[in-house]
This record gives sequence, structure tokens and C-alpha cells, in this order.
Amino acid sequence: MMITENTYFDGNVKSLGYETTEGKSTIGIINPGEYEFGTADKEIMHIVEGKLSALLPNQTDWQHFEAGSSFEVSANSNLKLKQKYKQLICASIGN
Repeated sequence: MMITENTYFDGNVKSLGYETTEGKSTIGIINPGEYEFGTADKEIMHIVEGKLSALLPNQTDWQHFEAGSSFEVSANSNLKLKQKYKQLICASIGN
């Protein structure tokens, strides 16, 4: 199993990715700030700890998610994340 490392936004967002027979996943850490991401595949974001604000595709209001919650982002779309504290997220990709 290959592990990939990705760094975004001058090192403020980092993730480790891996793939199993069940599909692709990433574990990411986000420093405080506001970020915009694009998706190639459908992603399900699982909030592992803390709180996160997200502006989901085709929405005008920010939604707030806490540890234990999740949300889905469709393929080929953009979402914005706003974070006040360091955040840990797990994403299931294309599942």
C-alpha cells in the first residue's frame, strides 16, 4: 500500500493519502485560515476533532460541523473551509 503526502497553501494544509480495496482515503490537518478546494471525485468529509465551517457547493450560507459529523461534496466541485483552530479531517474519496 502506497502512502502519498500532499501539502497545500504554503504548508497550512497537509494530508496523507492511501488506497485500500474499499477505496481511497486521506487524513488531513488544517491550520487556522480560510481555504478553497476543488474535488475531482465525490468526497465524504468526516470531522475527527474540533469544529469546522464549510461553504458547500451551490450554497450561500456557511454550515458548521463538529467532531463526529460528516458531509458530502460532489465530484468536480469547489468548497471553502474556514477554520479557527487546528483541525483533523478524514476524507473518503470516490466511495
